[in-house]
Amino acid sequence: MTIKPLGDRVLIKRIEAEEKTKSGIILPGQAKEQPQIAEVIAVGPGGVIDGKEIKMEVAVGDRVIFAKFSGTEVKADGEEYLILKQQDILAVVE
Repeated sequence: MTIKPLGDRVLIKRIEAEEKTKSGIILPGQAKEQPQIAEVIAVGPGGVIDGKEIKMEVAVGDRVIFAKFSGTEVKADGEEYLILKQQDILAVVE
């Protein structure tokens, strides 16, 4: 199944969090904080929203930092993704 975001939305996949702290302590699944860094999987076309032209500033393959409680979780083909608006992306990691 292919997911194609509409408008100014972006499909991202979280990059898994470390299971071990810097000091070597292994964290159980519940103790791990959800990562806020993800890879862009698909990008919507942008367009005109509320009379303003929206230019997409991220591209497929970019690593991004996104707002903590943003987006909608989606499962497809056994993978977990997040669909969110471009404005919820805080930065591109280079």
